[in-house]
Amino acid sequence: MDGTILIADDDRSIRTVLTQALSRAGCRVHATGSLQQLLKWVEEGRGDLVVTDVVMPDGNGIDAIPAIRRLRPELPVIVISAQNSIVTAIRATEAEAFDYLPKPFDLPDLLSRAKEGLSRRPRKSDLTATEPEKPPVTIGETGLPLIGHAPAMQSLFRLVAKVLNADLPVMVTGEAGVGKTTIARALHEFSERKDALLVVLTPADGEAETLSRLVRSARGGTVLIENPAGFESSAQTRLLALLEQMDATDATPRLVSTSGPDPQQDLDEGRLRPDLFYRLAGATIAVPPLAARRDDIPELARHLMLRAAGQGLSERPLSDEVLTALRSLDYPGNVRQLENLIRRLALTGSGPVTSEELRDQSPAAVAVHPSASARTVSQSGASGQLSGSVADHLQRYFDLHGDALPPPGLYDRILREIEVPLLEISLDATGGNQLRCAELLGINRNTLRKKLSDLNIQVTRRRRVM
Repeated sequence: MDGTILIADDDRSIRTVLTQALSRAGCRVHATGSLQQLLKWVEEGRGDLVVTDVVMPDGNGIDAIPAIRRLRPELPVIVISAQNSIVTAIRATEAEAFDYLPKPFDLPDLLSRAKEGLSRRPRKSDLTATEPEKPPVTIGETGLPLIGHAPAMQSLFRLVAKVLNADLPVMVTGEAGVGKTTIARALHEFSERKDALLVVLTPADGEAETLSRLVRSARGGTVLIENPAGFESSAQTRLLALLEQMDATDATPRLVSTSGPDPQQDLDEGRLRPDLFYRLAGATIAVPPLAARRDDIPELARHLMLRAAGQGLSERPLSDEVLTALRSLDYPGNVRQLENLIRRLALTGSGPVTSEELRDQSPAAVAVHPSASARTVSQSGASGQLSGSVADHLQRYFDLHGDALPPPGLYDRILREIEVPLLEISLDATGGNQLRCAELLGINRNTLRKKLSDLNIQVTRRRRVM
């Protein structure tokens, strides 16, 4: 490997390690802890490749890339960052960084990418004028958090960044609770269409008039179709016809859809029309289950606890022992299940979370087996009645606040805590039959289907064993 590499990182140990490794590989290296020094070297014409951190004492490495491109359009930039979120990956891609690696990274991986960057330096005759600087990407946090250092998540972030403004439909697949809808919304909110309308279609919106009104309102924006296999066959036909009509206009909306982990099974078993499937599946983004990214669980747990505090719940410290225990638990409900666990911990206590408390509230005891949860609820309280158990729980919550009152918004918070297990247990009791479940709950079937979609509750039909 031959060339001069400029390194900018405020961590002296990282600068030392990279300098030694790249020097052994045959490169000349200049390293600094200052972004301004890096820009000075670039302006002087030094370097064939830049490796820069994001957060620096005197600036932001990604924000500096447009200035580097104005000075040296041919100079490849590799971004390294401890901010392991989808925002960082997309911002690096938007700024036209050559590559992006999350910290901590594998040294051989960085060396390999540096070698590729050096080999791709264009000839001066290939250079074209640079495009105008793009504004930084910002997004309000909605849905599940899009953070993670695990390779599976970093691959997902890169793929999202690549297809962000591509002119093709995208299908986001994965298990319930992994954050499919959040990824799908990000594809709109980060894209060039973000100033136009995002229209969300669920199986409850299958009536002809509703479909037509919603799809036509998304001109120039994005249509997000949640679980297209859940639409009635006639609604799928109407939807396909509307989309084909929109193709003839100048403001065709982009199509993004969400699906379970195996949309091909929906296709094979007749739940999804083949022509609609091929219309929607231009590119597929598979969101990994939480089991495939266990190293992210401590970071996710801390983030979710901070978010709960921002919503008025108690911010409770999570010790290394508790974080290790959280990492070892099973999460069939994925990130949504972890979020519900953290919210319960924030709701029902104060001070540091204890291992004993975690065992009482853990997914293994509460969320993995809905029918077991129902038995636990029915047996709690002296009277054996649900109202007595709920009253005990609420009284304990009030007692934890001493003479003070709980944060405002208690009514909605309690209803949210009750709604998910109520729906899951009712579905379990009816064998996944949504019509019987709706009758049991005393609500309209379309209302139930919309709630299941909004809460990301997966429905599995089965024959109930008596």
